[in-house]
Amino acid sequence: MKKLKDILKGIYYQVLSGSLDLEINDIKYDSRNLAPNDLYVALIGYNTDGHNYIKDAIKNGAKAIIVSKIIDIKEDVTVIKVDDTRLALAYASANYFDHPATKLHLIALTGTTGKTTTTHMIKDMLNYSGISCGLIGSQGIKYNDLVIHTNNTTPESYEIHKYFREMLDAGITHVVMEASSQAFKLNRLAGIIFDYGVLTNVTTDHIGPGEHTSHEEYVACKNKLFLNSREIISNSDSKYLDEVLKGAEVPITTYGINKEADLKVANINLINNKDFFGTEFSTEGLITESFKTCMPGEFNVYNSLCAILVCYKLGADLKKAKEKLSTIKVRGRMEIALSTPKFRVLIDHAHTEDGMKGLVKTLRSYKPKRLISVFGGGGNRPKERRYNLGEIIGGASDLCIITEDNPRFEDLASINKDIKVGLDKVGAKYIEIPDRAEAIKYACTNALDGDLILLVGKGHEEYQDIKGVKYYFNELDVIDEIKKNLK
Repeated sequence: MKKLKDILKGIYYQVLSGSLDLEINDIKYDSRNLAPNDLYVALIGYNTDGHNYIKDAIKNGAKAIIVSKIIDIKEDVTVIKVDDTRLALAYASANYFDHPATKLHLIALTGTTGKTTTTHMIKDMLNYSGISCGLIGSQGIKYNDLVIHTNNTTPESYEIHKYFREMLDAGITHVVMEASSQAFKLNRLAGIIFDYGVLTNVTTDHIGPGEHTSHEEYVACKNKLFLNSREIISNSDSKYLDEVLKGAEVPITTYGINKEADLKVANINLINNKDFFGTEFSTEGLITESFKTCMPGEFNVYNSLCAILVCYKLGADLKKAKEKLSTIKVRGRMEIALSTPKFRVLIDHAHTEDGMKGLVKTLRSYKPKRLISVFGGGGNRPKERRYNLGEIIGGASDLCIITEDNPRFEDLASINKDIKVGLDKVGAKYIEIPDRAEAIKYACTNALDGDLILLVGKGHEEYQDIKGVKYYFNELDVIDEIKKNLK
């Protein structure tokens, strides 16, 4: 329990009714989850407005309400008016959990691609080096042996501070997290100062309905991380660096492959043999050393460089970090799901245009006999993305098998028809197998010696989103079934 007046410290507000001298049990922003003596914060989302559920919140026990609109509330509750309820939630949550962010070493990564892989690399390398590190990102909240599911890459501010507190109480000293541009747009990270703000890269993706209205807004949201960091680590090869880092007046350390950087790659060696599929590379500058990663491709060299530099800055044992890097695998990110003397199967979550371009370019560089790509297009998304999806993957693959990938409320045949526009544009060879499990089985059953089979789009996801229902589906289950039938 905490006094309402203490929860509201640092927030500009007006008291429309009631008293601030209340004992608050918890903070909630979902009216369905309230309990007696809770504080309800009415958030305005893309599809819903929490102000519409104030009566439900009061009925379920809310003792106080934070709003950004003038609402006629006749019940005997305290009503607090603020300009931005999301901003208020961020500061109120920090107050409620006694500011755990100030007691942790925080590393936040932003970028169009690479966040998930790199945060996992950093977490595993730090833990292996003896530095206790937790993680917050698209695959959940992870610390010690716990994995907690989340709905967003960067959770709501309440969850962030709640799990910061839980990690701190569990003995965690460092937290690495994915900081999405949406999170900055929605003030989920407001008030947090990071020890290191890290930029993986910036492209022109994530512009559109429900995301960002323009490239300028996208870049401005990412810029917020670097205005709230004590030090910056940046990919020197990334586009839009001046825009993203604008106004940041703290030390910047860079890594890269092509341009000058504080930590630079000297050479890269791609390895594709029966025993190993991955990359070796050596570095110069701040660290002169050779490294190895079983996650293939140049973009995973970038991810590895970033993780190495973060570990170096945090004073980790680099010998230990190097040893761990060579074994790290990240679920659904260039994950080798099946390796046989005849063919390999990789799973990847790439769904942005730049992510897909980098993915297929990387796999072609390993010179497979054939690159077989199994993929689909998401429903209720711009058609242009599907055209480009077909063109990008079709142009690099020897055979495309188009199938389902979260059709949502659209007809699968219509989605695949759009993909075929791009496939036909580049003269790609393709077949259509609507059932994704059957498409994967077909690819493996008909594989030739030296084939590389790419399952792209689902990654770590364990569902198919169809007509508003998420049906369980895990590509690894399909792979396990295939393994049982292999001779």
